[in-house]
Amino acid sequence: MPKVLTERRDRTLVVTINRPEVRNCVDGETAQGLFEAAQAFRDDDGLRVLVLTGAGDVSFCSGADLKATGTLAARPGARESGPMGLSRITDIDKPTIAAVNGYCTAGGLELACWCDFRIAARNAQFGVLNRRWGVPLVDGGTQRLPRIVGLGNALYLIETGALIDAEHALRIGLAQELVPEGKALERALAVADALAAYPQLGLRNDRKAAIEGVALSLPEGIEHEARVHRDTAFAPEMAEWLQRYASGDRPAPFRPAEE
Repeated sequence: MPKVLTERRDRTLVVTINRPEVRNCVDGETAQGLFEAAQAFRDDDGLRVLVLTGAGDVSFCSGADLKATGTLAARPGARESGPMGLSRITDIDKPTIAAVNGYCTAGGLELACWCDFRIAARNAQFGVLNRRWGVPLVDGGTQRLPRIVGLGNALYLIETGALIDAEHALRIGLAQELVPEGKALERALAVADALAAYPQLGLRNDRKAAIEGVALSLPEGIEHEARVHRDTAFAPEMAEWLQRYASGDRPAPFRPAEE
């Protein structure tokens, strides 16, 4: 059985870390599978959203396989794409969602932070548990986590190695929605369907401007936003959707999950 499963669901690619017997920890073969899945998603114009999850309900991903760390470093391209397979890939211009069930720790937390946002089941737990073993965050955790939860919350998690529950993760902005246990993937797919149905150029350019603008001053960010959207208003799909609006067509608004 492959250690990474991919399944196309209409315009969404579901990528599943498939090692539930070891809490979906990542060895070199798994990292390579994640890398190849990310590349396939990037290069396929028919795919609009990627959903990353872990097999079973016990663990999203518990991090690197500490019994096989040598296979992570030995994987061809590991330095460029990251030991966990995709954490250093920054040229994907389409939405990515983490569907988190159970343990999301160490390098697994870094993989979840690689995604644009996280939908967590009630049994989800998050933490930099590698702190106990002296293993550093080298898959983007020191850079993405502060951008997501703020510096104080990030340093608390990074320095203490605390294991926090889903409610705590929602409170600090690490998770964006909580759903019943076993429902994270189902909800992530519903959100992915909503994103895939929107006009894509405006969505992707907004995403690009937001991500790239984080490191800019406000005046620089405003200028960057204008540059990114220079051609968005002239896109045929925008004209088509505005015509739908003028004709009275009102698609239902997206609504957060309700338990």
